[in-house]
Amino acid sequence: MLSNLNPTVAWVLSLIGGYLLGSIPFGVIATRLGGAGDLRQVGSLIGDAGKGAAAALIAGALFGPIAAVLAAGAAFVGHLFPVWLKFRGGKGVATFFGTLLVVSWPAGIAAGLTWLAMAALFRISSLAGLTAAAFSPLFVFAVDPGGEGKIARVYLAMFMAVLIFIRHHENIGRLLKGLEPRIGGSKSTPTQ
Repeated sequence: MLSNLNPTVAWVLSLIGGYLLGSIPFGVIATRLGGAGDLRQVGSLIGDAGKGAAAALIAGALFGPIAAVLAAGAAFVGHLFPVWLKFRGGKGVATFFGTLLVVSWPAGIAAGLTWLAMAALFRISSLAGLTAAAFSPLFVFAVDPGGEGKIARVYLAMFMAVLIFIRHHENIGRLLKGLEPRIGGSKSTPTQ
């Protein structure tokens, strides 16, 4: 860890680096290299989860746990609003999971299990993601081992949950109307 670096400089570097890493459009890159269409609607799960995780790991190793939280949040924002794609990015669920698993692995596991349970029960991916995001601040508060930055991790989970709900406003509208597609169903399969 670079302990002799001014904390403000470390935090600014973490924010900038995290945002730029989060802005890398792995889904678009993968589909263009493979000759397929634009995958922003589906996302590149491994790349999207990995960039949030990588930002947190790198900043945490270099500058400590608060910098890890800042870089993770910046990577999440970078995924949602990537500079390379005119600030039109993904919905953030995969990046949320990758980030949460690194900054608070017990909460990340709890959120992942919540997603799995909701997906198995209701077979609606957006509902599962929204539920996992909504409960994530409580998971961090309840199961995070504590130490330096726990409150920052709770705020990060709250921040990501709010942005996930904002980015899923169309999904929420379809959920309320019973029109959100089910996992494995066609796009027109209602949820009733």
